[in-house]
Amino acid sequence: MAETRVERRLAAILAADVAGYSRLMGADEVGTLAALKAHRREVVDPAIAQYHGRIVKTTGDGMLVEFASAVDAVTCAVAVQEKMAERTAEETVARVQFRVGINVGDIIIDSNDIFGDGVNVAARVENECEPGGVYLSEDAYRQVRGKTAYSFDDLGERSLKNIDRRVRLYAVRSAISSAVDTKSPAETGKLLPLPDRPSIAVLPFANMSGDPEQEYFADGVVEDIITALSRFKSLFVIARNSSFTYKSKAVDIKQVGRELGVRYVLEGSVRKMGGRVRITGQLIEAATGAHLWADKIDAALENVFELQDDVTTRVVGAIEPSITEAEISRAQMKPTSSLDAYDFYLKALSIHYSQLRADLDEALRLLERAIALDPTYSWAKAFAVYIHTLRLSQGWASPEDVARGRELAQEALLASRDEPNTIALAAHGFAWLAHEFDMPLAAMDRALYLNPNSFNVLIRSGWLRAWVADTERAIDNFSRSIRLSPVDSLLGWAYGGLAFAHILKGEYAIALEYARRTTYEMPRWVGSWNAVAISAGHLGNQQEAAVAKDRLLELIPHNSIAATRLRRPFRDRWVSDLFDEGLRLAGLPEG
Repeated sequence: MAETRVERRLAAILAADVAGYSRLMGADEVGTLAALKAHRREVVDPAIAQYHGRIVKTTGDGMLVEFASAVDAVTCAVAVQEKMAERTAEETVARVQFRVGINVGDIIIDSNDIFGDGVNVAARVENECEPGGVYLSEDAYRQVRGKTAYSFDDLGERSLKNIDRRVRLYAVRSAISSAVDTKSPAETGKLLPLPDRPSIAVLPFANMSGDPEQEYFADGVVEDIITALSRFKSLFVIARNSSFTYKSKAVDIKQVGRELGVRYVLEGSVRKMGGRVRITGQLIEAATGAHLWADKIDAALENVFELQDDVTTRVVGAIEPSITEAEISRAQMKPTSSLDAYDFYLKALSIHYSQLRADLDEALRLLERAIALDPTYSWAKAFAVYIHTLRLSQGWASPEDVARGRELAQEALLASRDEPNTIALAAHGFAWLAHEFDMPLAAMDRALYLNPNSFNVLIRSGWLRAWVADTERAIDNFSRSIRLSPVDSLLGWAYGGLAFAHILKGEYAIALEYARRTTYEMPRWVGSWNAVAISAGHLGNQQEAAVAKDRLLELIPHNSIAATRLRRPFRDRWVSDLFDEGLRLAGLPEG
């Protein structure tokens, strides 16, 4: 009798289940099932598809997934766990957390199912895993060691149920998170260390005007206070986008201090009624909840800038009395003499965060109106330059737009009055739009000298340094910007910059990890998918490179290597050639 041939193959097996599933079902069966379906639909299944996995089977609380590559299996698992941490950060009792175990081994294929020792070990590794974690067997670890940006904790040998040998286990620790502390304690359980100088976060002020349309005004007042505080070199000030993750939420000040790694928190409200403005503020020591300063300050609307300066001065006096009058004077720069121009700027600021084309177009129109009202308004000009660069990066800018952006950048730099954010936006924009670098580099160094604590300055300095292949300074700038704004909605730009810097160093595996993170943070940004396509292309990861290429063509129809080259501001030819070759390997058309 002929023997039945058994089909076997080597594969990476991912086993996952929900920690505390029985408890969750007992507490809220309907809610738990609905949450699991949503997590699978919106997080788990898309990640498995992106990293080329095959769902073999599912159970009530778990699943078994096959991958051809251990690197893909690990990357998929980490991506899912990071996204789940974000989605469930505010949940406590009903928090859904996955445990993930990964093994590489020989499997037996029977119809659409898989069996064998490779599967059994993966399931037992998952049983050992902590909620929210990713554990690997030693066989899986050998396959991914040195091929990802992750680091690993050696957990030693373990005796696994029904496995006839001891198995060494490793826990994945994201190199992105551990190196620069990109995740909040709500996501990682780790506290950000307090800086070695007074540190503060300014939370969004409540709009008490009785008119929801005035929300932009309250937000703008807070943003200006953050900017003014960040000009003090002796202070560590959390950037706007991280502070604004707490908008419209009931917050525990102690928790905010822990999550952002700051000693002080400023909160308050803004009331704009008729021709007057009232700001109510209170400065709190996060660890103790003690109030260091609290007051109400009223002024006529035309004196709103003096009102902001008053709040800034009182806060600084409470937490760092040694700051000099000269520093205080430098921080109190009045941006414009026109309240209407300021109002147009605030409206543009409010709508641009969506990054949608229509909103960016409207933001430009508003900024041009502000500039028309006050031709000396250098910050509005610099911000318009920034919008022009955003539109160019997405393929939405005409040659006339580029020329206008260059013109505004030069005007903003000439009229910047040593305002660091203005200098940074204008220098970054001029380099991008004009492909000239000597003057922007000198200007950016000036901005860093004036304000080494600004997320805006650091991230733009990082990109400028990357464009001239100064990779170490670029990486340092990007990493520092992440610490200043650890939960920023625009962190994708920092991760994208880190990806490009590592591409320049030839470290394509690390670059790809940062690039993947960028696509999760900013899935509609062309730069995210350029980074994936280039790094995956150079690695020979054809499947992932092809996915990135297709996404680039979705975002910019008729995209090509030639068109991409025109949008890139690289100083050295070899850098452009390196990027062209990566896109070519990914399959992007020549032109």
